[in-house]
Amino acid sequence: MKGRTKAIILIVILVLIAGFSYQRYFFVFGEGAKAGTMNYFVKKGYLFKTYEGRLIQSGIKTPQGGGNISSNEFMFSVTDEKVAQKLSSSAGSYLELHYKEYLHALPWRGVSVFVVDSIISEKPVISQ
Repeated sequence: MKGRTKAIILIVILVLIAGFSYQRYFFVFGEGAKAGTMNYFVKKGYLFKTYEGRLIQSGIKTPQGGGNISSNEFMFSVTDEKVAQKLSSSAGSYLELHYKEYLHALPWRGVSVFVVDSIISEKPVISQ
């Protein structure tokens, strides 16, 4: 009976570890879309080369303080090679990106918890 009890305890512990790992690293916590101007897009890393980018979201005028504009940066990673190729040729464009949000990053998935999986739309920025 002792061997059977140890086996059941071991199986329960392994199932708990697997569930915790899935929830922490692979469970999609949120998903949505962000829009803004692509600031930069690079492939970098020491051991795992990952695609990292930054999107500058358009500012919002504040009601007080003379109409200042504040902007927000959206830092993201990309795992799909086709999406990465399209983004690397889109620097300076106005983009709408679809992303998935994870609770924690993995080294081979990138440094951000936000992983862009598709481009919804792309428009060239018209300078004035």
